[in-house]
Amino acid sequence: MIEQVTPQPKIGIALGSGSARGWAHIGVIQELAKIGIVPEIVAGSSIGAIVGAAYASNQLDKLDSWVRLLTWKEIFNYIDISIVGGGFIQGEKLLELARTCIEEDSIESLPRQFGMVATELDTGREVWFQDGSILDALRASIALPGIFTPIKINGRWLVDGGLSNPVPVSLCRAMGADVVIAVNLNGDIVGKHNRKQIKPNTSIDNKSNDNETTLLERVTSQLKNSLHEQKDILLSRLFGDSLDSPGLFDVTASSINIMQDRLTRSRMAGDPPDIILSPRLSELGLMEFDQAAIAINEGRACVQRMRPALEHLLEGYT
Repeated sequence: MIEQVTPQPKIGIALGSGSARGWAHIGVIQELAKIGIVPEIVAGSSIGAIVGAAYASNQLDKLDSWVRLLTWKEIFNYIDISIVGGGFIQGEKLLELARTCIEEDSIESLPRQFGMVATELDTGREVWFQDGSILDALRASIALPGIFTPIKINGRWLVDGGLSNPVPVSLCRAMGADVVIAVNLNGDIVGKHNRKQIKPNTSIDNKSNDNETTLLERVTSQLKNSLHEQKDILLSRLFGDSLDSPGLFDVTASSINIMQDRLTRSRMAGDPPDIILSPRLSELGLMEFDQAAIAINEGRACVQRMRPALEHLLEGYT
């Protein structure tokens, strides 16, 4: 009698939206690998798309090293203020940042099967990216409405994937995953996050010698000063200038997180993953991208808390 060998299941991981808390995805993936779980298929939405792209391109360790050293000064250097275009931040400098950790390849050429989600602004439909430019798709998936300007791809204006599919379990299954591990960052955060006091310092030194400065240079210098003063005001309004005053990002992102939490619950009820990992990050602010170590460590801890359930799940397929 020929012994039948049961094929190993294809494991997929759905990385959810959640702003700065998304660095927890790094710890989740790293800790899963330590216990022998290496997803072949990865789907991401918003910040989950960024981490997913790094993982799918074998650049996760590089992203880990970079985000652990990230400071607010560097973050502000990558903020390109826009006064037109449907958002405060253009996002072009963020693409430059992405290039330092993610190779500029096509999605279909990556070592692992990868997809990400954006939302069509006109219809509200989710848009899946499984081929084409990684950076264009990333720019669409992270375009939080009111904060980042939308991007037009193939004639459609696209915004953040979290608006339509915060934890893309359905995309994971569509790409062929037999087992789907979902990472939900929004389960415990509604109304709980703290705001970090941020006082942007974008002033510049424009000392010049009047005897050597032309009229055009003086006008240019004054214009630069004026723009930088406006940038200070915009950044203050964007992030909040005190612990008692929520910034535009806090208000917008918190409101969207309320919606995403409800949407995630609804979608998971209709299309449940095989297991849900929920890092406990309610105390981490939405814009605290410089606190990556906290998020990554909690991602690791979350996997350890769920290790018995993960091992039991996979035993059923062996």
